[in-house]
Amino acid sequence: MVIALYIRHIEEEYRPQLELLIQLLHKEGVQTHIVTDALPQCHFDFLLSIGGDGTLLSSVHLIADRDIPVLGVNFGHLGFLTTAGRDNLDSLVSDLLSGRYTLEPRSLLHVVAHHGQNSLSTFALNEVYLHRFVDAPLLRTDLYVSGDFVANYAGDGLIVATPTGSTAYSLSCGGPILTPDSGCLVITPIGVHNLTLRPIIVPDTATLRLVTHAQPQQFSLGMDSRHQPLPYGTEILLSRQDFSIRLVRLGNQSFFSAIHQKLGWGGVPPRQ
Repeated sequence: MVIALYIRHIEEEYRPQLELLIQLLHKEGVQTHIVTDALPQCHFDFLLSIGGDGTLLSSVHLIADRDIPVLGVNFGHLGFLTTAGRDNLDSLVSDLLSGRYTLEPRSLLHVVAHHGQNSLSTFALNEVYLHRFVDAPLLRTDLYVSGDFVANYAGDGLIVATPTGSTAYSLSCGGPILTPDSGCLVITPIGVHNLTLRPIIVPDTATLRLVTHAQPQQFSLGMDSRHQPLPYGTEILLSRQDFSIRLVRLGNQSFFSAIHQKLGWGGVPPRQ
């Protein structure tokens, strides 16, 4: 078995745990490759994302369409997308090598932004969002879903989140939580000035078109943890990416167990 360990930054106090993880894998005959930027063009059975949710989001862009399962190991704080912590590395290795895990397909958003002769094409796992700069006028955005005009949003911005991203920025702005297999997108306004404009759920088979109005000069386009300044008047097209990412869930974990453990929902499940 060959495993890539993707590491962006590790606090010195956690370095012994990282070394322990590598030792445990080597003891079981696993080959490891430490990756800090580009992923080598060779076979990997898994990629372990070592850090927090931001590290895992970055790892997705290293993998792209290579279909390598991703296991998030939380060396950060909340780590909602991660499935193991730095304090249970023995059970992580045991579950992974014994096949005690499930693979959750996670859909991605394909992003195309046009302005004149300039264009940008990428994808996102969590969300795509438009946001005005500090002290800039309201960001005014027209939203179309599969050709139908939905609304003009005037406010701080607008989020389009996948089910994976529904527990991130969208949730903090009042959006609903979607299960990973729901096949939907949630559109959530940020600081909208029309209080009747609420979050809306649409199928991920839809094509979304967002058109920003002509002033002021720029706004910020966010794609997961990346940001890109763009001129007003940019047209953004969103659709479901033609490949997905597989996240590893160890042992008896599930999406709802993560909700209970990391968002504090409902306490301990009742006994059956």
